Amino acid sequence: MGCPGAGKGTQSAKLQEEFHLKHISTGDVLRAEIASGSELGKEIAGIINKGNLVPDELMISMLENIVKSTTKGIIFDGFPRTVAQAEALDAMMQRLQRDITEVIMIDLPESEVVSRIASRRQCRKCGEILHVTPGTEAKACPVCGGELYTRPDDTEERVKHRLEVYHTDTLPVKNYYQNSGKYVEIKGDQTPEKVFEDIVSVLKKVK
Repeated sequence: MGCPGAGKGTQSAKLQEEFHLKHISTGDVLRAEIASGSELGKEIAGIINKGNLVPDELMISMLENIVKSTTKGIIFDGFPRTVAQAEALDAMMQRLQRDITEVIMIDLPESEVVSRIASRRQCRKCGEILHVTPGTEAKACPVCGGELYTRPDDTEERVKHRLEVYHTDTLPVKNYYQNSGKYVEIKGDQTPEKVFEDIVSVLKKVK
């Protein structure tokens, strides 16, 4: 968990490799549906491009199909984002006879959020996320050579709106999990390597 730009996707990808887990990024799931050109994808695009959250029942339904398809341990990246989603996730995991073992919040000061997201670019081809330095922006992905672009929800105006939504809908999820004995906060204003080291330290203690 964490606010927009906290590094959830970056850390989840690294943890997937370290612990051989299934990484489920709700953002990737939604973008794949949008890219398919389906009616559902068009509906989702309209919601996301306004900076709003996809309805809970729709998100849970999409995620349950993915969870059913794997026996691996799972990283939920950027989900749940509301208390209703957290409750629905608990119910879903119970139905599937699985359990949430740890909830990690990457805590990033908001003073860094807008500038961090404003520098973010994603590759249209491989999905790699990069952060560019003003005046030295790359035109192609260094991983695959694909085109880099700014996601529609990464503009300054949309980021500010996403932060408003985060405060209203997502921060209460912190309270939901804090008394569960599974909640841990990691400082996000460190190097990605140090954030990763801290998360790994937490997960290696999980039995």
